[in-house]
Amino acid sequence: QVQLVESGGGLVQAGGSLRLSCAASGRIFSINAMGWYRQAPGKQRELVAVMPNSGITNYADSVKGRFTISRDNAKNTVNLQMNSLKPEDTAVYYCNAGVVSTTTLRSYDYWGQGTQVTVSS
Repeated sequence: QVQLVESGGGLVQAGGSLRLSCAASGRIFSINAMGWYRQAPGKQRELVAVMPNSGITNYADSVKGRFTISRDNAKNTVNLQMNSLKPEDTAVYYCNAGVVSTTTLRSYDYWGQGTQVTVSS
């Protein structure tokens, strides 16, 4: 079993900053990509940022230049620094990881429980 635990959400005014963190634990042989998704009320879940093992990041156009994703492979963590937040960034943010199991050596997709980010205008 693998668990992803997120932290760092909250309420912030427009223009403010928040930092989300996600730690993976459990039967982890290795982790491929780690990233963040978000889901606003009435909308589909969308990619925010992802970082595979190559280190080449991919961002949604709506967050480019404002959000920065980073990983610590030794600690199996991924962070999302969010600056210049806008009300339209309000959503539940989910951590995602492609984890290679120690028992099967196959990759499985895992999700965190989600953390609420609310940006007031």
